[in-house]
Amino acid sequence: MVIGPNGEQMGIKSLKDALTVASFAGLDLVLMSSTATPAVGKIMDYNKYRYEKQKKKKEALKKQRETNKDLKEYRLSPVIDVHDFETRVKSAREYLLKGHKIKGFVRFKGRQMAHPELGKEVLERFAEKLSDISGIEIPVKQDGRMMAIVLAPSKEK
Repeated sequence: MVIGPNGEQMGIKSLKDALTVASFAGLDLVLMSSTATPAVGKIMDYNKYRYEKQKKKKEALKKQRETNKDLKEYRLSPVIDVHDFETRVKSAREYLLKGHKIKGFVRFKGRQMAHPELGKEVLERFAEKLSDISGIEIPVKQDGRMMAIVLAPSKEK
C-alpha cells in the first residue's frame, strides 16, 4: 500500500513501482508500518520527517522538565551572620524566579536546642525577605533537631 506525498492513497503497488514513483517525485519511499498487510509505505522527504520527529521529541522533553520542578534546600543557622543570610536569600530568590520551591531549614546543635525561638525567627525572616515573590506552602515546623519552612513561588509574575 503506497501513500502519496499529499496523503492520498495510491493503492497497492509493487516495491519497484513505488520506488520509481518516489524517485520521479524527487522524494523517498519510507516504510511506515511493516506489520500491516499489505505493508504501508509513504512517499515523503525523509530528512524533513526525521527533523520534525526530533523537534517533537525535544518539545516533549521541555514540557516534561517544566512540570518537574525541584525542591531546593537552604541550610541556615540560629546564629547566622548577616552576609551569609543575605547570600542565601539572593540565591533562593533566583531559584524561586525559575519556578522552583524552596525549603529553608535550621539544624540545632548542642545547647542551641534550648532556644528554638531563635531558629524560628531566622526562618520567618527568610520567608519575609522572599515574600514579594513567594508564599508559604508549609509554615515553620519543628521535627527533632530540625526546624523547616517551605516556600513556593507566587502565581503572579
